[in-house]
Amino acid sequence: MKIQFNTKNALLILSTLIMVACGNNDSEKMDSSSASTKEEQSIPNGSKQITFTKDQYNLAGIETGEIEMRNLSNIVKLNGVVDVEPKSMASVSAPLGGYLKTAGRLPGEEIKKGQVLATIENPEFIQIQQDYLESLGKLEFLEEEFNRQKQLREEDINSAKTFQEVSSDYKVMQGRVNAYEQQLALIGISKNSVQNGNITRTANLYAPISGYVKESYVNIGDYVSPQDVLFELVNLDDIHLALNAFEKDLEKIEMGQTVKFSLANENEFDRTAEVFLIGKATGNDRITPVHCHIIKGDENGILPGMYVKAWVESGTNKQNAVPSEAIVQYEGKDYVIFQTETSDSGYTFRLEQVKKGIEQEGYTAITFAESADVDNLKPVTKNAYSILSALRNSEEE
Repeated sequence: MKIQFNTKNALLILSTLIMVACGNNDSEKMDSSSASTKEEQSIPNGSKQITFTKDQYNLAGIETGEIEMRNLSNIVKLNGVVDVEPKSMASVSAPLGGYLKTAGRLPGEEIKKGQVLATIENPEFIQIQQDYLESLGKLEFLEEEFNRQKQLREEDINSAKTFQEVSSDYKVMQGRVNAYEQQLALIGISKNSVQNGNITRTANLYAPISGYVKESYVNIGDYVSPQDVLFELVNLDDIHLALNAFEKDLEKIEMGQTVKFSLANENEFDRTAEVFLIGKATGNDRITPVHCHIIKGDENGILPGMYVKAWVESGTNKQNAVPSEAIVQYEGKDYVIFQTETSDSGYTFRLEQVKKGIEQEGYTAITFAESADVDNLKPVTKNAYSILSALRNSEEE
């Protein structure tokens, strides 16, 4: 009985092992077939491929579009700063120096031409006015004497030498009076006021241009010399772009060309300018300045010194293009993902390697390998990276 039991058990175990072996063999065949299918789907014609279910597709928010033929310009990329013309900038100093008595102008404050910026006090002003009045009195006397001697000379009553001496003294005094008047004008004191007997030890500093106070370097009570800059003024009516062009790009830039630009904190090149001056010399850095007028309405929020990015169009031609966000990077190369199939089971996508060209206004020109077959296929234009992430995850599993 015991032997019979063992025999039955042995037969049962052997039967089980055969079934397991057969099952494993079938499983291996299925796994091999599945792996083969997966490999064929993964790299058809050398391109990566993946399928999304409808739920995955909807969850990823994928959108497709078309390869478009667009007029894309060959562009020259430039950078530079917002600048103002020299006539629109002014540095204000005290020509004869002195102590600062008043100064109430702050950076950013708007000013008009001829407006008082500060008051300077200097004892030398008194001496200049006194010397001016004395010289003015002598000039009046010499003028009368000159006219009298001239008349006598015409009547041949006085000698030529006497008339020459009086004439010389008169001209010297004219020059002296004129020099004092220029000094008064330089320091900001009215000669008419002095002629009326108004002597002052202070003088006003006036704004030479209209605009804004860019910098103020003074405090009340400071002694300032003629070399010290007290205020810097700027007129924003004449701001323009001062761009830098490399020597190799100069032949592509012409007078009157349209320039698209943006500030450092802006992504879109929505502002427009026009080339009005191209430098005639290149520096040691092989860079030439290119100056551009900003089109009216596009100067909002722009201040001198701001960094700008820009590009200049240099001819257009129609090229295959897709939205720039449709291009993804995979293993150091550029790809566009195409939707190749749509069925009840899901959506199939394929990566096609591309070569990027001109990028302009949100679109990038692309070229494919000769073997690429993308006719009638729709490129993924939104959330392409979600498909790429899924592909990477499937390869890692």
